[in-house]
Amino acid sequence: MTTVSRRETSVAHPATDSGQDFGLLLLRVVVGLTMAAHGTQYLFGWFGGGGLAGASAFFARSGYRSSDLMAVVAGLSETLGGLGLAVGLLTPLSAAAIVGTMINAMAVKWSGGFFAPRGVEYEVVMAAAAAAVAIAGPGRFAVDGAVPLLRSHHLVYGVAAVALGVVVAAITLFLFRS
Repeated sequence: MTTVSRRETSVAHPATDSGQDFGLLLLRVVVGLTMAAHGTQYLFGWFGGGGLAGASAFFARSGYRSSDLMAVVAGLSETLGGLGLAVGLLTPLSAAAIVGTMINAMAVKWSGGFFAPRGVEYEVVMAAAAAAVAIAGPGRFAVDGAVPLLRSHHLVYGVAAVALGVVVAAITLFLFRS
């Protein structure tokens, strides 16, 4: 049995790879910019958000200790992780930031069931989309492709990044949520 590398596949099936690359680009941009916009609601009060004061109050109501710190961490994770995912920069780590924040959001909303508006369906979809991009890689249309150390995607990097997001989320919940 022979294996075919991605490079050989792209030569043999350029239309298929282009479709995958455009699909990954679309997914990265939509999920990334959505998360970045949400993060700026926390950080700057943009798009109808409450800014750091509103985010801190939200985290305090949700049972987080150090709610001011959590507001900054969540805002930065969502904004920087979202922008990184959108442009495909440090893609596995950008995706891990989104996975981690969405796990914390799921923990807050878990009692509301699965379906919106009180449930976790949005958070599950966003976390799964970010994890899928981390595992699949950013595709050809990403900044990572222009950086020599980041150019080649390896499955293990994506899986490790998702695991990192899960572990950091669990530590955050354990240490900062009552």
